[in-house]
Amino acid sequence: MLHWVQYIRGYVTIRVWGYSTERFLNLCGNHNILVWNIVNHGEYNTMNISVKGFFALKPLLKKTGTKASVLKRYGLPFFMSKLSRRKIFVAGFLCCMVFWILMSQFIWNIRIEGNYTITEDVLLDYLEDKDIRVSMKKDRLDIAGLERALREDYDVITWTSVQLKGTTLLIYIKENEMPDYDQDGQSAQAQEGMDLVATRDGTVSYIITRSGVPQTAAGDTVEKGAVLVSGAVPVYNDDTTVRKYQFVQSDADIRIRYDELVSVRRDILYDEKQYSGRQKKMLTFGTKNREWDLKWGAIDYDSYDISGEKKQVKLLDNFYLPLFYGEKTVHEYEMVRREHTEDEMNEIMQEEWNKIISTLEEKGVQIIEKNVTIKKNKTNWVLNARMQLEEPAVRLVPTVTKQIPDADGKDETAADTAGNTAE
Repeated sequence: MLHWVQYIRGYVTIRVWGYSTERFLNLCGNHNILVWNIVNHGEYNTMNISVKGFFALKPLLKKTGTKASVLKRYGLPFFMSKLSRRKIFVAGFLCCMVFWILMSQFIWNIRIEGNYTITEDVLLDYLEDKDIRVSMKKDRLDIAGLERALREDYDVITWTSVQLKGTTLLIYIKENEMPDYDQDGQSAQAQEGMDLVATRDGTVSYIITRSGVPQTAAGDTVEKGAVLVSGAVPVYNDDTTVRKYQFVQSDADIRIRYDELVSVRRDILYDEKQYSGRQKKMLTFGTKNREWDLKWGAIDYDSYDISGEKKQVKLLDNFYLPLFYGEKTVHEYEMVRREHTEDEMNEIMQEEWNKIISTLEEKGVQIIEKNVTIKKNKTNWVLNARMQLEEPAVRLVPTVTKQIPDADGKDETAADTAGNTAE
């Protein structure tokens, strides 16, 4: 605490030498002039003294025959004196402080964590529709309302937490991929009835039904949109007529087998960028929607690529500003016509085939048979693959309903499974 008081009032380090330095120190004590950090250097002594005490030393120095000179100055009075001679620096500092305070009133960064089934782009569009965006004022944000809206508008979101840290809007969410069930243990979709329909033409190679009424069997040929398992379970009268239908969500393991022809064509000749090694660098800065490049001289290249990296200005961990900066590099190149060798073409076609296999595996498609041929023409190579594939090519669609009148003339809701086809 004493140090801060001394700094605010100001103090100096002085050198004292002369006939009677000890008497000088005694007189300082008698006149209540505080000195501290006294160091004896043999021929002279150094010590700290307040600014007010220094101006009271003149009669004591004269009385003891000693001399004193200032070595260093410390404290707020001397700092303010320096600033008074640097008006541009002070003005710039004050402008920076005002800019910092003004920018801290806005949101300049939005970060979303915990989302898996809902993409970040979808959530950002949702926030945009709610008029929540980068550059909005913090006091316009209703945190509790946003948390409630996210839970109400997205059934998959079970928990949300919205926080403001600096100029960053942090949104934490927790998703639940399990469907909602009623008291009977059935999902909400099951109460309406859901059919399993084919998503492509083919032959049913395997079917095991767990819920619903199968409409086909293994070995049957089906068309795209045909109902494979109905979500309407009939309830019969004693005379074997249908009294009503109970609706369930169809559930079954079904695989459909079909033939597929895939053809890939690649030219032997190709254009390649040949970089000359000449390049130019330039600085870039700007805002979210606009940017400016600082370049030295015109870019006189006929063809060139530009690469670079741009960063957002960040003062603290979560204190972002609406400013971006970075560096770009311009690379000169020219297009050269080249011809693939036979080994290169074999490698290219093998890569294409591997892509086809990977794509099928990602979709859960199983290759039963395949016949792959690669032919070389004058200008290109052609890969033809005739394959027999098998996949669970089915999807759920709502069961189409109609009315069945009962004996009293009233209608019972029933499912029309015969005419239910979906494209």
